[in-house]
Amino acid sequence: MERRPTIIDVARAAGVSKSTVSLVLQNSASVRAETRAAVRAAMEALGYVYNRAAANLRSSGAGLIGLVINDLRNPFFTEFAISLQMALSERGFAAVLANTDETPALQAQVIGAMIEHGVSALIVSPAYGGGETGFDAIARAGLPAMQVLRRVDGRTDLFPFAAPDYPAGSRLATEHLIAEGARNIAFVGGLEGRMVTEERLAGYRATLAGAGLAPLVLPGRSGRSMGRAMARRLAEDHPEVDAALCFNDQVALGLLSGCAEIGRPVGPGGLRIVGFDDIEDCAQSWPPLSSVRCDIAGFGQAVAATILAWVEGDVTPPAEDRPAVDLVIRASSAAQPSKER
Repeated sequence: MERRPTIIDVARAAGVSKSTVSLVLQNSASVRAETRAAVRAAMEALGYVYNRAAANLRSSGAGLIGLVINDLRNPFFTEFAISLQMALSERGFAAVLANTDETPALQAQVIGAMIEHGVSALIVSPAYGGGETGFDAIARAGLPAMQVLRRVDGRTDLFPFAAPDYPAGSRLATEHLIAEGARNIAFVGGLEGRMVTEERLAGYRATLAGAGLAPLVLPGRSGRSMGRAMARRLAEDHPEVDAALCFNDQVALGLLSGCAEIGRPVGPGGLRIVGFDDIEDCAQSWPPLSSVRCDIAGFGQAVAATILAWVEGDVTPPAEDRPAVDLVIRASSAAQPSKER
């Protein structure tokens, strides 16, 4: 006996997402007339029969968006997840949240569970690593899904990518440090070979090359402990370094505390330090930390609007979106901080 056609078959035949077919079946007014006609035509051609009883059993999953985050211990990702969840709530959707702890196998597991529980779409800040990651399962399910903050799957036609403009951020930070008189600027933190590290290095390297200055890259796992240890390493092994651009704020905040531990001044007259992301702690540290501002809250709100436009209106996002960043200058790198917004 031939297999009965499914909602996924209809979605593929009509060239739309599974969620769009569901909205047509629910007679949602948010679907355009031409899209509705295409879905109805595909249903008729395939002989699809809507099983309303089964749909009712699954309805508890309606309005759910899966949010899969690689490391919720990092305040940057926590702030992003909160802003995204709040923006979804304002539109009547709930976020199902999972932390993968940088483990691709766990990521695949939680994605599979979310699909089984009937989420309407997924937003994934993916873990790095090989093996099964869950993206193939999303493709088979025909669900709208975005990669955010990191890109690990090259199929951006299926899984569009959104992240702040990291190269521009490191360029702004490096230009600022040079303008403040720094001539030996180290880039501290970030694991080698990862796209996000290479992007944050790109603007730094290009700006130094344009100024005729040599780079010094000191990679490592990007946490506060690494930054704190780096303060002593810089003082002992690289005493010429007069400024540091850090891979993220966690490294920079650790570097601040490490400098305090060894008695090295920070800011004008000492080691100038700039972080990346501008998490809430930056303004509360001492001295306050300069940082590349990625507008975490605004980014989360924008991602929520994008995924809901895809789910409700069949508006497919561009393959890549790189919102602008800016630099918030505080006392860790300059005598004249910029005005806080």
